[in-house]
Amino acid sequence: MTLETVSEVKSHGGVQGVYRHASAATTTDMVFSLFLPPQPERGEPVPLLWYLSGLTCTHANVTEKGEFREACARAGIAFIAPDTSPRGPDVPDDPEGLWDFGQGAGFYLDATQQPWATHFNMRRYILDELPALVAQHFPADMTRQSITGHSMGGHGALTLALSSPGRFRSVSAFAPIVAPRQVPWGRKALRHYLGEGDAVWRAHDTVALIEDGARVDELLVDIGEADPFLEKELRPELLEDACADAGIPLTLRRQAGYDHSYYFISTFMADHVGWHAERLNR
Repeated sequence: MTLETVSEVKSHGGVQGVYRHASAATTTDMVFSLFLPPQPERGEPVPLLWYLSGLTCTHANVTEKGEFREACARAGIAFIAPDTSPRGPDVPDDPEGLWDFGQGAGFYLDATQQPWATHFNMRRYILDELPALVAQHFPADMTRQSITGHSMGGHGALTLALSSPGRFRSVSAFAPIVAPRQVPWGRKALRHYLGEGDAVWRAHDTVALIEDGARVDELLVDIGEADPFLEKELRPELLEDACADAGIPLTLRRQAGYDHSYYFISTFMADHVGWHAERLNR
């Protein structure tokens, strides 16, 4: 698979790169960023931490604002940030021109309804196509992968980990949408991408997956108590209840005064990188 280098710069002894490639899953060009710590210069493959971004974001938001590189360089972990959806003039978008659906809002699933099904195959892209590309071009140890994400990307991290047992050694999230079947952002996306039907929606809902028997070893979740989306869209109490009923160890940290922004994410990013590093390097 051909890979185009958009940019590469040295940072914290490693290399922060941005790359473009033609995607078979989305039938568009896709862009992602990847930070390689200094260790690969000595020929050592390194574990890989996936970061899935939220609504409206591209790879650039966390790459420029996430403040992950120092922690990743210290831990010897590569950090990859894909885009949140296919993009381009031929890719359909929200018919109402809103920001919470369409381009920038792929919800990390494979759409089955037209016009979305042609391009919006983000689950296949994240789980199959992009890992194969990374394995081909970078010194990443694909037997040691973990995943995290923010908001819609937190939803993606949790649902992909729960529905892909053994794929990720650890999973965490910042302000995740934990029950999309029960909140406006999620219901809009699930209806358009997948059609009507609770049975289909449950496969892309963290709380429902846990209720239906999916398991991970443990979870780390941070939320901001001043997050304006907390009560209407995020509903962390539903995740608490589901994990308690299922016996999944959940560390849910409510951070006083923090909102939904990258000021919040960057403050606790090093904690998450360190938490994943412990599990990736066991």
